Amino acid sequence: MSCFVVQSVSKCYKRGTAQEVWALRDVSLSIPQGSFTVLTGPSGSGKTTLVGLLGALDRPTQGHVLFQGQDLGACSDVGLARLRRRMGFVFQTFALIPRLPVWENIAYPLIPRGVARASRYEIARSLLERCGIANTIAKTPEDLSTGEQQRIGMARALAGQPEVLLADEPTSNLDARSADLLLALLHELHSKGNTVIVASHDRTLVSRATVVLEL
Repeated sequence: MSCFVVQSVSKCYKRGTAQEVWALRDVSLSIPQGSFTVLTGPSGSGKTTLVGLLGALDRPTQGHVLFQGQDLGACSDVGLARLRRRMGFVFQTFALIPRLPVWENIAYPLIPRGVARASRYEIARSLLERCGIANTIAKTPEDLSTGEQQRIGMARALAGQPEVLLADEPTSNLDARSADLLLALLHELHSKGNTVIVASHDRTLVSRATVVLEL
């Protein structure tokens, strides 16, 4: 069974202008349900763009993206927002909220789900311990190293217990020890039957994937 099916997808930015860029052209692929899939390829091959399309963060210029048989292009913005609650995202740029304490950054996606404040705090605290940075709980993103911010992003992605985790270069800012810890978290999630999709140049991630797709 496929978690995602991508059918002849192209994505163009600034279409019709002198700055027109086609990030993807006529891409078709299938990602199995419950797989640990790594999207690899050279810089500029469209990995980040594809992750955004799979995660319903953007819409293709041409073609179709199906999530568990549902065409994302046929969904309303509200429908896409509901689907995204079933996913977790680790962004290459971290996307943390400035001046907001770390635990609130992690737990922020739980607010629309009606999770009480005390429960959100405990979820964040537990995830920080698993990520090896429990001492950052009251800090803000401005006080963190790049590697710490990356691990905060991972903790936030796990907070909602996602069916699907999408990660864009999650180990690119980490030292070897931190990268191993993050990799263990990804494999733990995968071992529970969840689908994990990672865009990465990291050969360690590629070597441990169940599916490798090269763009």
